[in-house]
This record gives sequence, C-alpha cells and structure tokens, in this order.
Amino acid sequence: MTTIPAPRTAEPEPGQRTSRRSLGVMLLLTVLGAVLVLTAVSRVWAEGTAGGLAVEVTGSAVSGLPGGLALVGLASAVAVFAVRGAGKAVVGALVALAGAGAAVAAVLGATDPAALNGEAAKKLALVSAQAEQVSHTAWPWVAALGGLLLALAGLLTVRYGRGWPALGSRYEAPARKAAPKAKRGGTPAELWQALDRGEDPTS
Repeated sequence: MTTIPAPRTAEPEPGQRTSRRSLGVMLLLTVLGAVLVLTAVSRVWAEGTAGGLAVEVTGSAVSGLPGGLALVGLASAVAVFAVRGAGKAVVGALVALAGAGAAVAAVLGATDPAALNGEAAKKLALVSAQAEQVSHTAWPWVAALGGLLLALAGLLTVRYGRGWPALGSRYEAPARKAAPKAKRGGTPAELWQALDRGEDPTS
C-alpha cells in the first residue's frame, strides 16, 4: 500500500519574513510611541506654590508640540499603506522628524518654568507672580521616550518600507468603462439596442 505524501505548504522566503517582521516592529513602535507621548502630555509636568496656593501644569499646557507631533507621526505611519515605492521613504522621514521633534520639545519643556509661572499669575491675579518650591515630574521624559520610539519607527520605514505591501487595486477607484458604440449601418436590432442605451445610432 503506497502512501500519498501530504502537500507541502509554501514557506515565505527569508526576504519576505524580514519584511513582515520589520513592518510589525514599525507598527508596534508607532503605537507604543504615540500612546506614551499622548498619555504623558495629559499628566502633570511641574508643580509648586504661589502665595500659599498649590499650582500645577500638565504637559499640554507646557508645550503643545509633543502631542501634536505624535498625532502627525501616527497619521503618517498609517499613510505608509497608501503609498508605494519611494513614497514610503518620504512618509518614513516625516514620521522620524515628527518623533524627533516631539522628543526635543518634551526635553525642553521638562525644566521650563514659564507655564507654571503663568498659572501662578492667574491664581494670584498678578502678572509678576512667580511659582515657588517648583518640582518637576518624570512625565516629560516619558514623552521624550515616546518621541524616540516614533523616530525609530520612521527610520525603519525609510530602511525597509519599499518591501512592505500597499493597498491592493481593489481599494482603488474603478476605471469607468465606456459603453460600446453601435456600428453605423447595423441591423435594426442593433439600432434598437443602441436607442435603449441612450445612444444616437445615426452618429
């Protein structure tokens, strides 16, 4: 009795495995980086006192750049699937710049007392009011880490993006097909069919 060997499933080539792995890493870094930045900017970055009153400011009050650039990087990473070829490298560069910008803005805002002094001036209704006993939290550095992860995701896109899949043709707008024209001098049946299609059989 002869046994029929089971059909062998085609295994992906090494290049395809590397492409899929790099794509998965890029998506993970993008989501993780954006979540870290957006979470950090909603938390308290600096706190102190002014005239015996407690004052504090969140990351978004210190600087709107980290959160805005994180959203830009996240949207750009999604756009990778809508472009082909060199377009992926351009999108990757945009993600890298957005992530680097978010990291730099977070580091600069980590010790910036301007927003806290502004909050103290509001509470005391004094333009010259200054916050005292100022302390800074670790959230700016969490935002900086998230920005670096976004930048790394962008660099991965620049390096490996050309081998990643794009949206298939089924997602593109279908080409409009022109209706067949009736032949001049056709049979009466063809002329009636042309009239049914809204065509002028005499043209």
